[in-house]
Amino acid sequence: MTAEAIEESSGRRRILYSVSVKPGGDTQALWQDFRRTRDRALRDRLILTYAPLVKFVAGRLGASLPAHVDEQDLVSYGLLGLIGAIERFDPDREIKFETYAISRIKGAIIDELRSLDWVPRSVRTRAREIERAIAELERSLHRAPSDEEIAAKVGVTVDELEESLSEISRSSMAALDELWAPSGGGDQIALIDTIQDEGAPDPESSLEQSEMREALGEAIARLPEREKLVVTLYYYEELTLREIGEVLGVTESRVSQLHTKAVLRLKARLSGGMREPAET
Repeated sequence: MTAEAIEESSGRRRILYSVSVKPGGDTQALWQDFRRTRDRALRDRLILTYAPLVKFVAGRLGASLPAHVDEQDLVSYGLLGLIGAIERFDPDREIKFETYAISRIKGAIIDELRSLDWVPRSVRTRAREIERAIAELERSLHRAPSDEEIAAKVGVTVDELEESLSEISRSSMAALDELWAPSGGGDQIALIDTIQDEGAPDPESSLEQSEMREALGEAIARLPEREKLVVTLYYYEELTLREIGEVLGVTESRVSQLHTKAVLRLKARLSGGMREPAET
């Protein structure tokens, strides 16, 4: 498959993807030549070189999406993000291209999914209600609220709360992979990336990311133990929900609920400015 085939198909929002190319030893020289000449053929070689990143990101995001969402469509949207990343990347910013590209690929996929508006409005509304309830309860209780307390605040039963968490998890509205825009502007970043050391920071956003990293670290530390374990195993150890269920001795659907609850807690704390020290 050629890079031209990728771009022509991208106009139809559908790209057939079957490449598996790893960056070679001449990648740096290829970047230098492309940056100097902006030659289309060199850009196409870079697209093919980094195309496996798109497959990785699409697979990661697709794992928590409804079954009717075609992974090939996600790859199609993501390749548009990769093309944009290659054309906009500045090696002088001292950030790895892979880190920058993954952010752009995720953004392209999420933006396209949002534009399709495939998540029912009722699910979005309930997610916001649960997030607000968690934030308000944590401010008043100064601890992580229980399922019973969250359900009472939202005005539903515990069973209905769990059903809502399952619906939210299937819509992939609650994930640390989701992109957040720094308050000071600039490129969007995934929350989970802020807590990882990605090398030399971009001076324009290092302070924003440092503050977000600190806040996210504190918020994760304050999660209930089982939710904290789910976040760690899923995002850092890269276990699947089924594998985490085997570790915890619960069903995959229960792990999905724990994951969704954990992310809604984190979003509630970060958006609400919760920066209290972790409980001992």
